[in-house]
Amino acid sequence: MNIRYLEILEAIEQTKSFTGAAKKLHLTQSAVSHAVAELEEQAGTPLFQRLPRGVEPTRCGRTLLEESRELLAASRKLDQKINHLEDLTTIQIASSITIASFWLPSVLKELKRSYPDLHVQVRVVSAHAAMDLLKTGEADIAFWEGADSFESFQVISLGTYRLAAACAPDYPISDHPVPLSLLCRHPLLLRECGSAVRDTFDHTLSLAGLKASPVWESVNSFALMKAAGAGLGVTILPEALLSDSLRQHKLRRIHLENVSMENHMLAILRKEQYITRPLQILLDYIRSDRED
Repeated sequence: MNIRYLEILEAIEQTKSFTGAAKKLHLTQSAVSHAVAELEEQAGTPLFQRLPRGVEPTRCGRTLLEESRELLAASRKLDQKINHLEDLTTIQIASSITIASFWLPSVLKELKRSYPDLHVQVRVVSAHAAMDLLKTGEADIAFWEGADSFESFQVISLGTYRLAAACAPDYPISDHPVPLSLLCRHPLLLRECGSAVRDTFDHTLSLAGLKASPVWESVNSFALMKAAGAGLGVTILPEALLSDSLRQHKLRRIHLENVSMENHMLAILRKEQYITRPLQILLDYIRSDRED
């Protein structure tokens, strides 16, 4: 079915003549007649009849016109959008849990303030899962954290964050620097294996010849903070997530002996991917935010 032919039928109905339809659509009268003839041949029935007051649709012609109105409306709506498809494209973001917890919300809030029509969809997953979504094309950009390097990707550094150990204020552990070997004798409340936070902690332990045996594992950092606050053990989480609880004395920081744990935060894109205008706006904002 040729949509242009349906537009011709509609124009004939509106102008009540083939000539009027031709003028309305800037066509020749023969082109209009040809379109009607083809449709009538396909339908196997006349679609218009000539009356003293002009051309009118037959019952079959009126049925075809009624059935085509929704299709024509959708076609016109698409015509209006065709030159703005990029602007209407949703940015698909895959973000690691930690970055989505303390960095991404404020960035998107400010971006939305400057570009209220920007469409953004966020999936919060583990750092490794975020990279998988990027590699399969299900995400346009991945916000990742950890210590790996990505030479085959476009990478924008977002800075770093430190990991810290914390427990309940009255938890029985020294206020003096604690060696890792002693820390591991306490119940450990840790993020799940495969998370950037857990990978960094496990790597730090491995360098010291140690291995974690947590009593709690969770994808939810705030659940671990609650468990630590209840005196159930020691947790290792980003300083930024612990800061409010430490300041309010809901948790106490454990100073570690000769240990510093840090994760990089990166925005990562596929090297050869096409950058839409909305995605470029996000990238420009991220880069300007880093410069500030």
